[in-house]
Amino acid sequence: MKVVIKIGSNLLTDKAGRINKKRIHAFAREFSELTKKDFEIVIVSSGAIACGLRKLGLKTKPKEIRKKQATAAVGQPLLMWMYEQYFLKYRKHVAQILLTRDDLSDRTRYINAKNTILTLLEMGVIPIINENDTVATDEIKFGDNDQLAALVSGLIEANYLIILSDVQGLYTSDPKKDPNAKIIKHIKEFSKELEAIAKPSSIGYGTGGMYSKVIAAKKATSFGIPVHIISGRKSGNIKAVLEGKEIGTFFEPVKDKVTARKGWIAYATRAKGNIYIDEGAVKAILKNFKSLLPSGIKKVEGNFDVGDSVYCLNEKGEKIAKGLVNYSSDEINLIKGKKTEEIEKILGYKHGDEIIHRDNLAILV
Repeated sequence: MKVVIKIGSNLLTDKAGRINKKRIHAFAREFSELTKKDFEIVIVSSGAIACGLRKLGLKTKPKEIRKKQATAAVGQPLLMWMYEQYFLKYRKHVAQILLTRDDLSDRTRYINAKNTILTLLEMGVIPIINENDTVATDEIKFGDNDQLAALVSGLIEANYLIILSDVQGLYTSDPKKDPNAKIIKHIKEFSKELEAIAKPSSIGYGTGGMYSKVIAAKKATSFGIPVHIISGRKSGNIKAVLEGKEIGTFFEPVKDKVTARKGWIAYATRAKGNIYIDEGAVKAILKNFKSLLPSGIKKVEGNFDVGDSVYCLNEKGEKIAKGLVNYSSDEINLIKGKKTEEIEKILGYKHGDEIIHRDNLAILV
């Protein structure tokens, strides 16, 4: 069984930003024991920038992108050295994989990443994945490693995604501020109210908060993958979860999961523009699972080419789907609102009836 485990910066460093060697050692021991029970472990680990801060003598995280990248470049080798050192105590080898969003947005590189990870698992090696902060800019970032963990889970068709947190799980309110906060043990489906409970925050050296973890869980469960958010501060929690014990917050996977391809379109591709569609087209896509035709298009935003990913928005500006287009933005502007039989007359050629074929259209709501 393939298990993706996400570890945040707050769990790997102390309050002063120093590497927490005891915790990394504890993780290495626990993960190594799990591999003896036929679990294949993939780690998505933050911590490069936090490691770099300490090594460079910096007290706060840099705000400039170039300084963040430099700090990550200094910290990443230290982070991997720590993992390698402690996993070797249990005769386990680790491998470093650094990714940017573009690596997973491109279909060929997406498949290559999948093959590399699966091959490492076959060889008994534990992949340790992190965002490539040394080259990533805001435009190509995943946002945080919670989102990367969700994408990796879908990529390798994991059996579990376990997100380690510095709290026990998702609470009814912030347990650090509200003594009456209660943990939510089981979530069957997502709602706006649920997302509101985990409103965005940023604490310490990490870039995400509970909101980020909930959004990551929403993505992973759509692939049919069960998700657990548990405390990473207590040794044995991961083993207990995999044995079926009720710990932290469990997110139930959806029954009608998205296909691997549509999951890639929805979550990995980088949208190059927006297509606004009328209510008839919205209904056709959401209720009848139809393709998007030119007749339902009201407006086009952005410059994109054939094969690029775009969002489909309703007339209120809400994202309802994401897909790969058969026509460029210039072409769509010429044929929007027209019937399919008019396409060739207007353009002088025809790639097909559909602007986005239903097989290349992922529903987001």
